Amino acid sequence: MDINQLIARRVLALRNARGLSLAALAERSGVSRSNISLIERGESSATATVLDKLAGALGVTLASLFEADSAAPSPLSPRETQPVWTDPASGYTRRQLSPAVRSPLQLVEVEFPPGRRVAYEQTHNDAEIYQQLWMLEGEIDVSAGEQRWRLKPGDCLAFREGPNITYENKGKQPARYLVSLVTLPFAL
Repeated sequence: MDINQLIARRVLALRNARGLSLAALAERSGVSRSNISLIERGESSATATVLDKLAGALGVTLASLFEADSAAPSPLSPRETQPVWTDPASGYTRRQLSPAVRSPLQLVEVEFPPGRRVAYEQTHNDAEIYQQLWMLEGEIDVSAGEQRWRLKPGDCLAFREGPNITYENKGKQPARYLVSLVTLPFAL
């Protein structure tokens, strides 16, 4: 399935499940109604920043927008079926590692090109989302609010998601890292 179609179905399903109109989701997320409509029709390749705003307004992690709906989710996620998405603005690529089975833990692999930056400005999220980032290759600078860290291979950073999170690869090599996300409270 095309990744934009997967995102389109997921955003629409989450919006409908929460009983939100396009206008209500636009107001909560700060994303225009027309942009949300294009995303829900699979006619737009949204940036990571826009998808993060939508995820926050829907009360889910960004990784949740890449989950395929399945009648009988499998506990196995073979590499060849894992959704892969590239942010059109920064060029970073994220691979949804976690299976479709419902779990409070999600794993995402990220490849971040050199000289690139992505900033998340999420202003609304009813969920408590905790993240750990484990550096595999390269270096990356992460900021969350007023806190800043430089991560090198083997380093692991834990923080709670909130507004104003920035990832930046100031180096000349791609960075690769694993992100684990936990959402609280989690209801099966």
